[in-house]
Amino acid sequence: MKIIHTDIYRYSIPMEPFAIATGTMNYAQNVFIRVYTDEGIYGGGECSAFPYITGETQETCLAMARAFAALWIGKDALDITARLQELDRCAAHNATIKSAFDMALYDIAAKAANLPLYQFLGGAKRTIETDITIGIGPMEEMVEKAKQFEEQGANILKVKIGKNAYEDVEKIAHIRHAVHPTMKIRVDANQGWEYEDAVFALQALDQFDIEFCEQPMRTWYDDYLPELCHNAAVNVMADESCYHAHDARRLIKTKSCDSINIKLAKSGGIAEALKIHKLAEEAGIPCMIGGMLESRFALTANLHFAWANTNVQYYDLDTCLLGHLEDPVTGGATYDKFTLDCADAPGIGADIDDVYLAKCEHWQV
Repeated sequence: MKIIHTDIYRYSIPMEPFAIATGTMNYAQNVFIRVYTDEGIYGGGECSAFPYITGETQETCLAMARAFAALWIGKDALDITARLQELDRCAAHNATIKSAFDMALYDIAAKAANLPLYQFLGGAKRTIETDITIGIGPMEEMVEKAKQFEEQGANILKVKIGKNAYEDVEKIAHIRHAVHPTMKIRVDANQGWEYEDAVFALQALDQFDIEFCEQPMRTWYDDYLPELCHNAAVNVMADESCYHAHDARRLIKTKSCDSINIKLAKSGGIAEALKIHKLAEEAGIPCMIGGMLESRFALTANLHFAWANTNVQYYDLDTCLLGHLEDPVTGGATYDKFTLDCADAPGIGADIDDVYLAKCEHWQV
């Protein structure tokens, strides 16, 4: 099955401002691609650039997409390993845009096998309930948002913190007291704290029954993570510290985390994410599947990944609930309050409306 061309789209989605410790996003800087083959099957892939985390922007993703697409013309779409190796030989890093190309190949392969992606990956459906994220803001607004989400049926809150450790603890105290005691609360500092602040916060937060804290410190403090895990009363989840399987191996070997957040836009796609999951599973380290600001297309791919990998025990699949002002996706994942499902269509089972794509800036390679 030969690749004949790739369509590349600037897939910008306006959204309500979303703030984390390292910056604020006003629209989702996404790229959507379709990889076409000579057998009439095409595969879709989406990535969401988050420059504060990966260093990639929509512009860098679009530029690299055109270079990557040229490499694949006339090549076998079903030889996923070889195709991804070509991307890695072409350019180091650039995991975000690589994840869209990886996703498209898996979409093609599952469609060719006439299987939903999760079945192609050897998985089975189970109940997937996502958390819902509260962005950084004034304490009163964050508390009010927590109460609103609880009224909407949320059972798991993910609260963004990391600006000021002492104020962060106060915010979580007020949120915990504002919601039912059974509400699960997890926090995400997005690399916001220094080591001393992280130790303070992860001891002080213990009284509020916190499930875990994602990425307390900048990645340049990764050598402090073993000591932090030893001193912290709250479990530590590695996020920005784990891009690929080599990061996972290092984190596990040095006892630097209690769990790992897998994001396709960090790992470069499904193939590398599977390697991370395997290492973590063998070590007894649970994983979470998360995302950046993807539309329901990539969200559906994430859902398939979760169904295919039982060591994915935490679900941060709320990207489409965080203020997207447009939804051009056809098919794909749906929400019943905060529980996700999708129909058993071949491949990812989602696409982008052609009328919407016709309005997007477009390149064909």
